[in-house]
Amino acid sequence: MKPAALLKAALWLLVPAMLVPYYWMAIAAFKPVAELLRRPPTLLPQAPTSRNFFNPDWAGTTADPDRLAGILQVQVEGHGFLRFYANSLLVTLVVTVVSLLAASLVAFVLTKKPFPGSRWLFRALLLSMMLPWEVTIVPNFVTVAQLGWINSYAALLVPGLAKAFVVFYFRQAMLGVPDELVSAATLDGAGTLRTWWSVVLPLLRPALAAIAIPVAVGEWNNFLWPLLVVNDAATLTLPLQLGKMAGDLSFNPQSAAVLMAGSLLASLPAIVLFLLFQRQFVAGLQAGATKG
Repeated sequence: MKPAALLKAALWLLVPAMLVPYYWMAIAAFKPVAELLRRPPTLLPQAPTSRNFFNPDWAGTTADPDRLAGILQVQVEGHGFLRFYANSLLVTLVVTVVSLLAASLVAFVLTKKPFPGSRWLFRALLLSMMLPWEVTIVPNFVTVAQLGWINSYAALLVPGLAKAFVVFYFRQAMLGVPDELVSAATLDGAGTLRTWWSVVLPLLRPALAAIAIPVAVGEWNNFLWPLLVVNDAATLTLPLQLGKMAGDLSFNPQSAAVLMAGSLLASLPAIVLFLLFQRQFVAGLQAGATKG
């Protein structure tokens, strides 16, 4: 068998491993509690319901499994699921946009506007990539606490803005931008910021889309850091709330269907993002891989 055929066979074996858990979550979100707990399990909902999302029969305090609050009705200190969803969207959008713009500007200066010591600065960035993120948790937490940012959006946003790998990625993509374009913009009177924004950044659209997907998904799914710096319901993010609900399953197994509904809603932004930018994602990966 040819190597290409072996590779395709391996990829096809990975497809069920990726899709089956998601399929099970998707159908479980529409199953009544009794059917979700049935053995053997059903492969399709026999009595589809939307009560796991919104239950009109929920009385507010009842423990009846058929009258549990839907995921859109769950409240934590007066804040609901949509508040946690909005918090995650805010953090993901701000960190993704700002970190990508900052990293592309740094990469542009290091690549097209070098200065004394820029090589050593880039090497320091590479060295920082070799340190596990967990090593920086304690100093980052101490810094955030001393600044008084605990239970604030600043604690969720600021530490995620500096991403050394994104700088490295943009540097590789920036090597494909002709120096003549930068020189021409400089001769026309454009400064560094104007050249980066008007000339270089439009050429990096595929690279921006390619790296935006993993950065956004990573921020959307971020659990450990928000767990350390946020304990106020007003600033809870979606992974934190879903994690708390998952922890309650041992005490209330009937809430599994509601948790499945919340997980399904939480997965939608990442899927939509990839479907919208999948072509740019592939093109950006190819562009970043052709330069060394």
